[in-house]
Amino acid sequence: MQSLRGKVAIVGAADTEVGIVPHLSATQLCIDAALRALADAGISKEKVDGLITCNSMAEPMLYHAEAIAEYLQIFPKYCMSVGTGGGTTFSVLHHAASAILTGVCDTVLITMADSLYSGLTKEQAMAAQVSTGHKQFELPYGPTIPAYYALIAKAHMEKYGTTPEQLAAISVAARKHANLHPHAQMRELITVDDVLTSRMIADPLHLLDCSLISDGGSAVILTSAERAVEYPNHPVYLLGVGEGHGHEHISQARSLTTSAAVESGKRAYEMAGIGPDEIDFAQLYDCFTPTVIIELEDLGFCEKGEGGAFVESGAIELRGSLPVNTHGGLLSHCHPGNPGSMFALTETVTQLRHQAGGRQVQTAKVALVHGQGGIMSSHTTLILGREVD
Repeated sequence: MQSLRGKVAIVGAADTEVGIVPHLSATQLCIDAALRALADAGISKEKVDGLITCNSMAEPMLYHAEAIAEYLQIFPKYCMSVGTGGGTTFSVLHHAASAILTGVCDTVLITMADSLYSGLTKEQAMAAQVSTGHKQFELPYGPTIPAYYALIAKAHMEKYGTTPEQLAAISVAARKHANLHPHAQMRELITVDDVLTSRMIADPLHLLDCSLISDGGSAVILTSAERAVEYPNHPVYLLGVGEGHGHEHISQARSLTTSAAVESGKRAYEMAGIGPDEIDFAQLYDCFTPTVIIELEDLGFCEKGEGGAFVESGAIELRGSLPVNTHGGLLSHCHPGNPGSMFALTETVTQLRHQAGGRQVQTAKVALVHGQGGIMSSHTTLILGREVD
C-alpha cells in the first residue's frame, strides 16, 4: 500500500457556534462551517474542487453533498456524502487524501453539521435512541444507546476492577479543558462527586458520564503538502491513518473490553513510523466515559486493564503525561451527533498551530485523533503532525 505520510495537509479549519443554536438549521450550520474554514484558509470557494459531507439527522437530504455544493454554488470534481458514525468521520480524510494524490482534485472541503438539540423533537430523539441494535437479539429487550455502553463499562469493571470514580475522572478532566475553551457548551467545573451524584442513566453510567446533545458544525480543508506552504496558516500534516472494524452489533462483538482500535492504531502508527510514546496529546472519542479507558489501552498508552488507574492519576489532564480532549470532547465541548468528531480534528489543528491559548499543549508536535462509530464497532485513527521529518 502506498503511504499517505506527509503528502497532504490541513490548511483550513473552523467551527460554528455550538450548543443550543435554534437560529441556524443543520444545513445553515454546515454552510457556516464551510465558509469559516474557507476564511481561515484565506481562499475563495472557487478554489475548492472536492467536497465531502455527512448527512444530517435533523435535516436529511437524499444527495447531501450535492445539495451543499448547490447551496455554496461550487461545482466540484469530487463530491461525496457519507452516512457516517464517529469512526468514519475520520476515514474521510484518507479518501480526500487519495483523491488529491491521484489527481482527481486539488483542494477538498470536508464540512459536517447537525442540530440534534434544536432540530429534533423529543419523540424523534428517542426513536433514534432505540433504533440501534440487532433486530432479533437486541431490540426486543429495549436497550437504549447508553445501555449498550453501560454493558461495556460493567464488563471492564468486572474484569479489571475499574471503578465509577475512575470513570468520573474522565468527565472531570474534560470539563477542566472545556472551561478553558471560550466556545464550549458546558464550561462549569465539576468534581468526581458531582458525576457520581448526577442522575443514573444506565447503571453504572450517570448523566455526567454521557456526552452532550448539541447543535453545531465544523469543517476542514485539505490540499497537497506542496501547495500547503502557500496558505497563511502553518500546515498540519497527515502522518498516519488506519481503520479497524470488529462488528456491527454489540451482541456479536468478539470482546467487550478490547476493540478494533488495536488494529486501527497499529496501522496508523506503522504509516507514521512512530509509537504511542511519541504522541504529545490525543483526542479520543468520548461518547461515554468507558470508551476513553478502552481506547487508551487499545491504542497503547497504557497496558490493558490499567486505563482506570491511568485516568485517575491525572495523566489525561492538560499538564499530565498525555492530555486528552483538550477542547472538552463530546462530554463537555459539544456533540451534534455524527459530526461530533470533527471538533476533535479542528482542535488538533489549533493545537498543532500553537494557537490554543490557555489550553495549549506546550511544544506540541504530534497528535493522535481517534473516532469510533456504532457501539465500539468501527474505528479510525489519525496521526497528525506539525512537521514532516
